[in-house]
Amino acid sequence: MAPLSDIPRALGFPDFTTAEIIQNARRAVMAAGSDMIMAKRSDRHSNPLLRRNLTVNNTQKVTLGVIAAYIVVIALLWNLPYVRWSLWPFKMLVIAFHEFGHAITACCTGGRVKSISLDPREGGVTHMQGGISAITLPAGYLGSSLIGALLIFCGFNIVASKVASIVLGVCFLLTLWWARRDWLTIVTVLLAVGLLVACWFIAHAEALRYVVLFIGVMSALYSIWDICDDLILRKVNTSDASVFAQRYGGSSQCWGVIWSIISLAFMIVAIVAGIAAFPETFSEQRDDSKGFIPT
Repeated sequence: MAPLSDIPRALGFPDFTTAEIIQNARRAVMAAGSDMIMAKRSDRHSNPLLRRNLTVNNTQKVTLGVIAAYIVVIALLWNLPYVRWSLWPFKMLVIAFHEFGHAITACCTGGRVKSISLDPREGGVTHMQGGISAITLPAGYLGSSLIGALLIFCGFNIVASKVASIVLGVCFLLTLWWARRDWLTIVTVLLAVGLLVACWFIAHAEALRYVVLFIGVMSALYSIWDICDDLILRKVNTSDASVFAQRYGGSSQCWGVIWSIISLAFMIVAIVAGIAAFPETFSEQRDDSKGFIPT
């Protein structure tokens, strides 16, 4: 039987020593490794998503500071006597989002919306027939939180804020249709639409970004604000959490806390997504805004 060293020669391959074979193998591994590194680098240059990271630039720091200031200001104004009425127009909008969440899920689960009424003192109420209550009841808090999170995400960019304001207009028109007999709701919705339209004409809609952020923060944390209302100033209309607890067990405080945690999660995801998706500076955003439905 021929020794192993004679097999390559018998098969017609060049005659290599063991050291040469090991050295050639090392070179092949190193070459493969360098090819993989170069491929990853080329992927980073060709794919902007891989190059995108969560570093926060100065523009985004300002946006985060504005969000933090909004949270503090709203928390104070929402609960202070007399001063709380300064939030009345925006509170009406957030209540409208809340009731819109009830209404749209009622329609999606086979129900029918009879009417919507809004009142910052008593809380909103959606009169509906049919639907799946296990979905429609939490849809008020979670729906307004989701809308708020989307508004916060869009608030990181002027063009995105313009798109958000158009969607808001559609939501307001639907709410207006369901609340056509409630004059307080009609006036509030019309004022909200007027505010959004006016902001389009201020510094190429830069003011619209801060309005969208403000409404987004209020709406994203509405479940927390509303729980404070329930604990401190009992509203006339029964809260969704208490009705849900009566039908499906647990306590209203427990469900309120759960929905609040979900709302906070929505908000955190929206902020992280906004940082990742919109790294443009203020000047770059203004230039982009001039090319999208300019005013």
